[in-house]
Amino acid sequence: MYLCSTLLLIASLIVESLTYTHPIPPGWTLHRRADPDTKLLVRLSLVQPNLHNLDAYLLDIADPQSPNYGQHWTPERVKETFRPSQGSADVVRSWLVSNLDAESSTIIQTDEVLSLNVSVAQAERIFTTNYNVYRANNGFERVGCHQGHNFPAHVAEHVEFVWPSLTYGGPRLTRRNSPPTVKGARGPRVVQPSAIDVKHCDDAVTLDCLRALYNFHYDLVAAKRNTVGVAEFGTQYYNPADLDMFFKRFAPDQVGNQPKLISIAGGQLNESDPNLDDFVESSLDLELMMGLLGRKQEVFLYEAGTMEQDPLSDELLGAWDAYYCSVADTSGIGRIARDSASSDCGDAPRANVVSISYTSTPDVRDSTFLPMLQRECTEIGKLALMGVTVIASSGDFGVAFPEFPDTLCLVNDKLEMQAPNSTQSADFVAAFPASCPYVTAVGSTQVSPGKSVRDPETATFAFPSGGGFSNAFVRPRFQNAAVTNYLKHFAPPYGPSVFNRSGRAYPDVSANGCVWPTVVAVAGNFNLTGGTSASAPIFASLITAVNDARIAIGKKPVGWINPALYSPWFVGSFNDVTNGTNPGCGTEGFRASPGWDPVTGLGTPNFERLLANFLLLP
Repeated sequence: MYLCSTLLLIASLIVESLTYTHPIPPGWTLHRRADPDTKLLVRLSLVQPNLHNLDAYLLDIADPQSPNYGQHWTPERVKETFRPSQGSADVVRSWLVSNLDAESSTIIQTDEVLSLNVSVAQAERIFTTNYNVYRANNGFERVGCHQGHNFPAHVAEHVEFVWPSLTYGGPRLTRRNSPPTVKGARGPRVVQPSAIDVKHCDDAVTLDCLRALYNFHYDLVAAKRNTVGVAEFGTQYYNPADLDMFFKRFAPDQVGNQPKLISIAGGQLNESDPNLDDFVESSLDLELMMGLLGRKQEVFLYEAGTMEQDPLSDELLGAWDAYYCSVADTSGIGRIARDSASSDCGDAPRANVVSISYTSTPDVRDSTFLPMLQRECTEIGKLALMGVTVIASSGDFGVAFPEFPDTLCLVNDKLEMQAPNSTQSADFVAAFPASCPYVTAVGSTQVSPGKSVRDPETATFAFPSGGGFSNAFVRPRFQNAAVTNYLKHFAPPYGPSVFNRSGRAYPDVSANGCVWPTVVAVAGNFNLTGGTSASAPIFASLITAVNDARIAIGKKPVGWINPALYSPWFVGSFNDVTNGTNPGCGTEGFRASPGWDPVTGLGTPNFERLLANFLLLP
């Protein structure tokens, strides 16, 4: 679930109050006015200095041509560079104090956020707005306000945005469990062990298939000094018995091996969950990553305890960065946050590589989503400054955004529901976090029927791999040559409003994720599943191995890899994919083409070449 934030900007010195209203998001309705006595956590995100320099800071340590390549920042330097000024905090706090009842409200300040526990009635009076209860299509209810928050001009210039305004939804899995042609089908497809043949990777993709496809035959040598993790949300678990079943067949030395659980917001395993589908995502991520890397490498499992957080990675950011945390909510409906004493606040280990197989928020330019998108992407950029590689799946709905069982597209600049097979053309919607330029987005490919691992892969055609152009983030300069080549020679002749030609282009790379050939063990059976959910941990495993090799020779982890991947230094490190499309929004979407394209990115990795090039860097 997501909070639709209100961006507060000063238009002129004579403005006395500012607010941005926005429509209720698709899938939600205004149910009733909120109970005035309901306790509410309101978070005021303070304006941070130096954000306009973030790209320059990152390129200084991530551009292969920079003399400072690989010189990642310490957490303390990141904190001091972007800490909001005390003057800003004092102005906002003073205004709040003058409007609060000291006996029934509390203000808590962290470095980036001022949080207050107040009643709905108090919040409505302070911010001159109305709070309502909104109901989602699935019956979930949430307190928020779509009318925005009002501030005096002298206060508004210090506030970036406010939570809560309104919510959107929950993290969407990017895994496909059933063929879209089978109405109502659920769960992965069971396959008999005798049908799993490593010689036929078009029918069943195993670890050996992936090693052959991507030339990945590497034995870790510095695993104890290296870290990697996968993120799971809500009711997404794994069963140790399933891991052992998978390892017994495909990696016998790993039987008994388990990931290290990092509980966030109460996240735990639930082996007794009767819902088979709740075990597929985590099993897919862990079996692929642990199977490819081997027993030597410990894998962190970041288990966030709810799917109802705002936004997707907010829980992870708070667990990694104490300065991003705030206070615990007491409403029973509002979002859950934490104070500095919480066991989840800043104490989770930061892995060198993190794989995320979820999408969260539509990438659109309106006040419902834009401030949140920008803030979350900025926080990911700060992690990149510290040497963390964030890898995310690009999504499984082509140029549309998932809103199960439908999709979201833009019609007259407004999000509207559309069936995945609709023929009514609409404008494209990118998916966050893949659309963030500080994330390495991974699309999906497959071995064509009747072909082998020696043949070129294609873009998946059992589902449309996510890709396109961001509406919220401009194209980074290191993408210019590759993306301009695509736009000049291969882009379809859509109208100027259909996609943002100047936006951040994604995916960056791709890996096998074809639905129903990827073999996993779930609930005591071997199953076929897939999606870009498989592609992300596959690519993350390869980058983890790159880090292993660099650490072994005294070098640092690669951190933010996107500038390097697009540089001339890495020409020849990828297998170009030139066949396939990613339809959506009533169109064919884009076509795979020579060079970078918005279906498969730069292509699939050739690990030996990728490794050799990264080892040459400082």
